[in-house]
Amino acid sequence: MTAKNQMTLQIAVLTVSDTRREETDHSGQTLINHLLAANHLLVDRRIITDDLYKVRAVLSQWIADDTVHAILVTGGTGFARRDVTPEAVMPLLDKTIDGFGELFRALSINAVGSSTIQSRALAGMANNTVIFCMPGSTSACDLAWDEIIAPQLDSNNKPCNFVSAIQGD
Repeated sequence: MTAKNQMTLQIAVLTVSDTRREETDHSGQTLINHLLAANHLLVDRRIITDDLYKVRAVLSQWIADDTVHAILVTGGTGFARRDVTPEAVMPLLDKTIDGFGELFRALSINAVGSSTIQSRALAGMANNTVIFCMPGSTSACDLAWDEIIAPQLDSNNKPCNFVSAIQGD
């Protein structure tokens, strides 16, 4: 537990990109900086090419690991030919969190205008692990974290948050 009795979560970060390496993975590093600043723990970080089966393999490993509470995925959510994150993630989910993509796009309209409709941001639960998938830009990761993810991963957030679902309550 951290200050205010907030539960410390163990979070994995996955960057889906054909071009990023750890030195150039600014969106993944942005998410890591945010989760650490919120007193959560980084349990793993990977960068995987836009390959449906490689993405599923990594996510499946983390979903099966009871010590991973949340997974943050950045990249591969657009409409480029190689963008496969939603197709990789959806079959793994037990429940979808439809409001995440809806709210993300609503909040994004001020920054990117109608191009927000091209975001296939999504979220869901699998084996008591919450998974958030967002675009690969640092501004998109900042927006998703600040406005949606951070409050939902805070056990003190009212009227509800995902911590009780992570705990299997």
